[in-house]
Amino acid sequence: MLSHLSLGVRDLAAAGRFYDAVLAPLGVVRVWDTPRGIGYGFPGQGDKLALFPHPTSDALAAGPGFHLAFAAPAPTAVDAFHAAAVAHGGTDEGAPGLRPHYGATYYAAFVRDPDGHKLECVHQ
Repeated sequence: MLSHLSLGVRDLAAAGRFYDAVLAPLGVVRVWDTPRGIGYGFPGQGDKLALFPHPTSDALAAGPGFHLAFAAPAPTAVDAFHAAAVAHGGTDEGAPGLRPHYGATYYAAFVRDPDGHKLECVHQ
């Protein structure tokens, strides 16, 4: 249904370092990189996530109710995503673990990136 998603960031280089680190455990890499933006996807494929600089914006992140969920290949990838996010300037919004209220095998973690975007990483 979705082709791709774009996020605005205040500092493109810093956001790139954050997303390089958190997406690596999921097998996601930079698939393009210019002074005007960075695209992420699986190697040899197009972008599914793009970052674009908006250095003067005060309201980059979507409001309550919105979050972006990344699929993880294993629970250990969820753990690595969360650890990388916190180590690279993200804020913990829910440590890795089972979320039985979403499903018996729903293993997830939640963070906010340095620009305030709420991110989830989930393995089911």
